Amino acid sequence: MAKQGKKFLAAAKQVGTRPYTLEEAVPLVQKIKFAKFDESVEVHMRLGVDPKHADQMVRGTVVLPNGLGKTKKVLVIAVGDKQREAQAAGADIVGGEEMVNKIMSENWTDFDAVIATPDMMRSVGKLGKILGPRGLMPNPKTGTVTNDITQAVTEVKAGKVEFRVDKGGVIHVAVGKVSFPEQKLLENASTLIGAVVKAKPAAAKGKYVKSVTVCSTMGPGIPLDVTPFNARAV
Repeated sequence: MAKQGKKFLAAAKQVGTRPYTLEEAVPLVQKIKFAKFDESVEVHMRLGVDPKHADQMVRGTVVLPNGLGKTKKVLVIAVGDKQREAQAAGADIVGGEEMVNKIMSENWTDFDAVIATPDMMRSVGKLGKILGPRGLMPNPKTGTVTNDITQAVTEVKAGKVEFRVDKGGVIHVAVGKVSFPEQKLLENASTLIGAVVKAKPAAAKGKYVKSVTVCSTMGPGIPLDVTPFNARAV
């Protein structure tokens, strides 16, 4: 087990053992931060699902109302008029088959999001081993395989994030920076949690939201009271 530093321990001492409301936790995260860089604020949700079963997979996207504090670099893979549409919408990199070849030959991933049109997925599908582990593979369920390139690019640039349970049934998502105004972090975190609650699978039985923790990149976790979230998930 890694030894915890003095600054971390000092911050952890300011976190009580009781569960907090989201309105209490966010300002506390900002108060006890100690890193010299502008840390991300993260939400971690442990859900009562077994992701090994397809009907219990929790996955989706949500546009955070106040973004993430950085503009994502967007690659659009399309042809013809859709390339021009992507450029007009503000995509950072636009191309067709040559982009697929570049990613395959150079293991190139200098972008934060990939959007593709359906007619390009036969080629883009070859990139699964490269883009998949990085969470960059376009998928119709997340709105990144679409003919509506303008909307897709606009949403990603506005702060659209994807959430997906890992093998342990936990969702990990950043909802902003510690430097954000408190209210903006609250709005982002609340929006994310609401989207996850709404995405409860019909096959999920028992307590859906088992735990929620809010923390900064380097800081200790602050446990939330999950009672109101489960009340909404019924």
